[in-house]
Amino acid sequence: MSSRDELVEKYAQEIREKFGETPDRDLLERVVAGLGPAVYNADASIVAASDSGEVESIKTHFLVKKLGLTDGPELDAALNQVFDQYGRSNRHKYRAVVYYLLTRHFGREAAYP
Repeated sequence: MSSRDELVEKYAQEIREKFGETPDRDLLERVVAGLGPAVYNADASIVAASDSGEVESIKTHFLVKKLGLTDGPELDAALNQVFDQYGRSNRHKYRAVVYYLLTRHFGREAAYP
């Protein structure tokens, strides 16, 4: 099993355990591939939900640019919902899991062909 496959399995397990849903493995693999080398970097693979700069960056670079959404209060609400579900005190919110959940929330799976 390649390291990327191991990461996808780890993220899939996280989705099953923390969110109680069976992940769409194909979409999860595409999200992980889209993140490139960031998934292998300990710092870059984790989202700091308490860092307003990072949250703004996710909104601007991922939700608006990658998913093609319009900035507005619904983006903040979705981010807060994911962070609340993940657990605000959980210091290991995997970027791939957060991006996967946001992609599903907004129905933008087509952004990952």
